[in-house]
Amino acid sequence: MTAERIQAFVLSDEEKADIDAEMSHYEDPGAASVEALMAVQQRRGWVSDEALHAVAAYSGIPAAQLEGVATFYNLVFRQPVGRHVIFVCDSVSCWLCGYDDLVQSLCAKLDIDFGQTTADGRFTLLPSVCLGNCDHAPALMIDDDHHGPVQADELDRVLEGYS
Repeated sequence: MTAERIQAFVLSDEEKADIDAEMSHYEDPGAASVEALMAVQQRRGWVSDEALHAVAAYSGIPAAQLEGVATFYNLVFRQPVGRHVIFVCDSVSCWLCGYDDLVQSLCAKLDIDFGQTTADGRFTLLPSVCLGNCDHAPALMIDDDHHGPVQADELDRVLEGYS
């Protein structure tokens, strides 16, 4: 990455304030790595390489450490996503309770596969190892909203609330 691209990205005052607030809770600034990245993502939708380097420069957290956190934590998006992100749980409970039908119907309805975004930018579809809703399998999460159990014939109702 060139210095010009890194310098071209400027953190907003709000992002800086959020990062400062999170870092104030910890002795080691690195402990606020996830929160610092999420401060950018909350306003911009995802964390670009330039944004990651800007957070590193501002916070003093090494870029390599932030990159490690960003690649480990599946809720830090490192590429653009749709307005709404759908996580489909692929745990054993969900597999046993209708995961295959749910995923096939969801992919057909949205005309995308996992890792893709709808043409209108409305939804991005991602798998999730576990959503913690085993008693509501098959489950999915749209943004911060948990849904389950969800059957294929209920998808229109579930998706209509997300424009």
